[in-house]
Amino acid sequence: MFSRSAALIRTRLLTLAAIVLLSSALSAITQPAASAAPSSTNGPRPTIVLVHGAWADGSSFAPITTALQKAGYKVLVAPNPLRGLQSDTDYLISYIQQATTGPVVLVGHSYGGVVITNAATSLPNVEALVYVDAYAPDIGESAKSLNAAQPGSLLNVDPKTVFTTVHSPGMQPGENDTYIRQDKYRTIFAANLPSVETKMLAASQSPTNSSAVETALSSEPAWKTIPSWFFIGTQDKVLPPAQQRIMAKRAGGNVTEGAASHLSMLEKPALVTQVIIKAAKSVK
Repeated sequence: MFSRSAALIRTRLLTLAAIVLLSSALSAITQPAASAAPSSTNGPRPTIVLVHGAWADGSSFAPITTALQKAGYKVLVAPNPLRGLQSDTDYLISYIQQATTGPVVLVGHSYGGVVITNAATSLPNVEALVYVDAYAPDIGESAKSLNAAQPGSLLNVDPKTVFTTVHSPGMQPGENDTYIRQDKYRTIFAANLPSVETKMLAASQSPTNSSAVETALSSEPAWKTIPSWFFIGTQDKVLPPAQQRIMAKRAGGNVTEGAASHLSMLEKPALVTQVIIKAAKSVK
């Protein structure tokens, strides 16, 4: 009796072991195909190219860069020479063509928005535009003219009250490098940041050739053909929020607003990052 029971148990155990081995074999056969499915149905993640604005540099995107990299994106912080609209545009086009391949999400802050608007029409791999407190001009509009289009810009005043200027050899008469006065920088650019941080930003700001912000767009803007996203800082004292809303509406852009001044990437980095990732996820 005992031997028959033992034999029955042994038979059942062997049968169970065979089932387990068969299941493992089937899993090994089918698993690679399942793992490969996402790469066969989804394209590569886009490269995110960040373009800073006037009187700033790439460090203004530091928290955004870190957050996007942690989310698994390749990020390029493009140099923006701030020498003039066409030369800045040409530089960005050349930079992207040589620095990356595949789909690109192009992000511009402030004057960087003018540059990406002008450059993206020459870059067929740009799949989305993101404007962060940024100018999205149409033909005939410049950063300077858009500042004045709605009330509220602290730059739409006598330039001597907000800028210091340097005229370098080789510049045309009346052409200057401009800097935001250091004692005005926090009020104009980043009123919600600690003063110790804005003092550093003011001291390290990149000079901006006056022609860069004064030159109007002369060709079709990229936002007419490329999907766009906008982050609008509702406390912006450089580019009035009302004007940003007008530009976003005519572009048919996706709009997010937050309580931030002009350097919203430093004041509200999580919100700005979310907008950029939404744009990136739209790329197929």
